[in-house]
Amino acid sequence: MQFLKTAIWVILAVAIALFSKANWDIQPSYTGRVPIKLWEDWILLVRLPVLIVSAFLLGLLPMWIFSRVARWRIRRRLQNAELALAATTSPCPAPVPPLEPVLSPSGESDEDAAANAGFRP
Repeated sequence: MQFLKTAIWVILAVAIALFSKANWDIQPSYTGRVPIKLWEDWILLVRLPVLIVSAFLLGLLPMWIFSRVARWRIRRRLQNAELALAATTSPCPAPVPPLEPVLSPSGESDEDAAANAGFRP
């Protein structure tokens, strides 16, 4: 998936570079700059590729911020859910000891066999 993401960004960068090269200097009669009226008497002359790339980035910025915030919120909710799950689950209960002593084939219980392990008549 990372390769596909990288390939798309490389293709986009090459397309922007080719567009910029083709539109940087247009015919001699045209200066290659686009006038942008900021206020009544302020006019900004910007090259066309710079205007298009900056408009693209300006449009991309809100959606990028939105996706980062959404990822952060989902990650935080997942961590809170994991903490709540860990707090509500208790460890496994200890095994219940048998009610009657288990007898070995010789007729003695396991406790007696363990106590008399070193002594055999």
